[in-house]
Parts: sequence; C-alpha cells; structure tokens
Amino acid sequence: MAEAKKAAFLMYKGKPLVRCGNTLYYGHMSDKCVVMMQILSTKEAHGMTMADRVQVQLLSTDPELRMKDRILKKSEKNGLYNAMDIGSIWLERTLNAEG
Repeated sequence: MAEAKKAAFLMYKGKPLVRCGNTLYYGHMSDKCVVMMQILSTKEAHGMTMADRVQVQLLSTDPELRMKDRILKKSEKNGLYNAMDIGSIWLERTLNAEG
C-alpha cells in the first residue's frame, strides 16, 4: 500500500510559511490569526531578484468577519527580513495574549 505524502511546509520559528506568487502566509490557519506578507516591489542584488517593499498584515482567521475587519495590524517594510521580523513578533504577542 502506497503511503500518502504529507505536504511539507517550510517552517519558520515553529510555524508554517507558505508562498503563493508574491504573497506569503505565516502561521497556522487554525490559530486566532496569521500574518500575510505581500511583496510590492523587487530589486536585483548579486544576480538575484530580492523583495524590496513588503506589506505586512496581521489577519484574524475568523470567517465571520469581512476582509476589511480581519486586518488587525498593517505596516510596510523594506526587505523580507524586516517584514518577517515584525510579522513574527505581532503573531507571537497576539497568540500569547490569547491565553
């Protein structure tokens, strides 16, 4: 009997990081909230295309809310590292405040 392969997500600080085009989602969809990062612009550096401007949003996963009401925090950062840094801080603080 063939075993079904589990989808192996890239993990960052113990939470899944999933990319779809220029949008990245960080966190478990079963939690109270997740982080969504949209790459707004890119730049060339050392022969590679890298994220330049990134919009970071802390989103509620409550399906009852309108998309506009799901946005808990929002910011724009230079570079993916800075976006991941603030996104992970927001997510941890919100999930830890939950109880």
